[in-house]
Amino acid sequence: MVTMGSLLGELARREAVVRQRIEEIHEQIAALASQLEDEQDRLSRLTITRETVEEILGEAARPLDEPEGQVGLAGAGAAPVRPPVLGVVTVPPWRPGMKAGVLPRAYRDAVEIMADAGAAMRAGQIAVAMGLPDEAAKREGLRSKPKRLMERGWARKRGRDCSR
Repeated sequence: MVTMGSLLGELARREAVVRQRIEEIHEQIAALASQLEDEQDRLSRLTITRETVEEILGEAARPLDEPEGQVGLAGAGAAPVRPPVLGVVTVPPWRPGMKAGVLPRAYRDAVEIMADAGAAMRAGQIAVAMGLPDEAAKREGLRSKPKRLMERGWARKRGRDCSR
């Protein structure tokens, strides 16, 4: 038989457990609200960045020698003088007389390291010469740079290695 005192005690214990769960849920809600606010801020920054890049690329699509108001046609019904630029080429194709200074920093460093070496190099060797640790992740991250340099004529493939 349950006495009135023990019944009231059990109700008080259960009430305390529910209050504790409510407090924990409030803490979780506060943490989620903070995460949501952080993600909304990040989304806002990314949206602004994308819009700015689109604006810059839109301006870059216009040939430098063409005033803003022109369409880029040689005459009525003629084909465009040159197609609009759809993206930004960070590694331009190599042409005689071009210096590595036109390349982005990481690519310029890779070209200079390969030229200084005077011999074919592997991605791991280039990474170490750049001051990066000789780790698989660093080698894999760097592997695309020599490939892109070869595709654009800045480097040559010798066996499995690259050189300038």
